[in-house]
Amino acid sequence: MLTPESSVPVFVRPPRLERGSRVAALSLSSGFVTEVMNRYRAGVRQVAQEFGWEVVAAPNALRGPAFLAAHPQARADDLHWALESPDIHGMVSVIGGDDSVRLLPFLDPALIRAHPKALLGFSDTTVTLTQFVRAGVMAYHGPALLTDLAENGGMHPYVVQGVRRALIDPPAPFDLAPAPGWTQVSPDWADEAAQELPRTFDAGDGWAWLQGDRPAQGHLLGGCIEVLDMLNGTPGWPAPALWRGAVLALETSEDVPPPRQVGYWLRNLAAQGILGGLAGLLLARPRRYTPEMVEELYRWVRRVLAEAGRPELPVVANVDFGHTSPQLTLPLGAQVRLDPPAGRVTVWP
Repeated sequence: MLTPESSVPVFVRPPRLERGSRVAALSLSSGFVTEVMNRYRAGVRQVAQEFGWEVVAAPNALRGPAFLAAHPQARADDLHWALESPDIHGMVSVIGGDDSVRLLPFLDPALIRAHPKALLGFSDTTVTLTQFVRAGVMAYHGPALLTDLAENGGMHPYVVQGVRRALIDPPAPFDLAPAPGWTQVSPDWADEAAQELPRTFDAGDGWAWLQGDRPAQGHLLGGCIEVLDMLNGTPGWPAPALWRGAVLALETSEDVPPPRQVGYWLRNLAAQGILGGLAGLLLARPRRYTPEMVEELYRWVRRVLAEAGRPELPVVANVDFGHTSPQLTLPLGAQVRLDPPAGRVTVWP
């Protein structure tokens, strides 16, 4: 939110969550959860074990794919219910999807501002996270209930640390760090026996600093680039002033958009003047990309930034958020400092 005295956005930080907090499970996108209820129960159980939260399904969250696809207002109603319920302290997205943009006509930004509570999720939840930021409330781009929170064989320590620092621990600056290992193995979520078998993780390969040699700082915005493209041009798209001075975090989904398509989306952001006003750029580890695709992606990013007159913009890539595992929790709206010489990314949650 922009204050009258300043063009620098100021965001409300939702109250921290703690042991005993009741957290609403929201199906803001797909109702797929009803097909993998064992996975849902694993997520509920592991959240209670690691964080002490009680996960409570929102009234429509478990009504299935057909109902939720036909009733976007019911999904928005669940968000409003969680915001207005005094015994609900936070919210977690059950899973992503591809049509949260249909919630926009039914969302009430005033309720978000009047009842600031932590919302955690990624992928298609980018739509709703962005509406929190537009309302001046910090939101949390991180694991969903069916993904890393229900990790096979127990939650990864990297995920636990990320959630704790962003949502639970007393607010204090922290440095992001590359994951010690990562995986793209996709187990069968409906297989109850496989739920207890840990996945195989490859050794971590670190970040890639693509350009920029001077530190920069700004408020964090962003999410899944395909979903942002769906949002672009709608009433839910952030105003130009909200982009100005931001550190933009972008991730790609399991749809595996070609690097050139990512370049085209970046050109759109450049044409809007968004790239020209950024303080920095965080790029997530791209899911299912070959090494050749990764290199092509990096060429496109440098190319578009050069076209936009931003060859000095600090850019760090291969960061562990979004459609990768384990993933970080990024507090959208928080201040982030990129320090290329030191190889550091520092967050003020």
